Amino acid sequence: MLKSLLSIAVLCTSTVLLTHTPAMAQETKPTVVYNIGGNLPDLEFTLQGVDKPVSASDLKGKVVMVFFGYASCPDICPTTMAELSAFRDELSDAEKDKLQIVFISVDPHRDTPAVLQAYVDAFHNGAIGLTGTDKQIAEIAKRYRVAYQIEKPKPGDDPLNYEVMHAQGVYIFDTQGKAKLLASNADNTELIKEKTRPLLK
Repeated sequence: MLKSLLSIAVLCTSTVLLTHTPAMAQETKPTVVYNIGGNLPDLEFTLQGVDKPVSASDLKGKVVMVFFGYASCPDICPTTMAELSAFRDELSDAEKDKLQIVFISVDPHRDTPAVLQAYVDAFHNGAIGLTGTDKQIAEIAKRYRVAYQIEKPKPGDDPLNYEVMHAQGVYIFDTQGKAKLLASNADNTELIKEKTRPLLK
């Protein structure tokens, strides 16, 4: 019963927050951190970084926080990345060394590895920006029940001018790549720190 409820919570978190409404117009909802241990698969991917492919196995030994978004996102992504930076700034140096933030693009047509890494570097939180083919992104999104939708431009419109809707959850994996926590958003950095700190010991 508990497992079913947690699975539903994960799905709700991923789909209810599917949005492209400007951040200032959104209703602020309290951060909820779900315990998803045993309800989602281990961290597994091979995607393209700015210099080389990056696999989940490369991050073993790190607590990994994964956020799905895109570089031209006007609201959710910059807000979340800034909040993750604030969260990281509150950690000790030893804890920072054990943490890796990963930003996975759901907009691979516009987000080249260079564009994506330049974007995450602007937040000074040591994040890695990763992208891939449409198929690769769809597969990892399905694996972790990440909701996103790309609105294709109409015929005759600028092919690079389109909207992307996506969830704003932050997935947290332990040092062995086991799924442990899912934060509905990153607004409450104190709560996320409280829940994540035991994994960083």
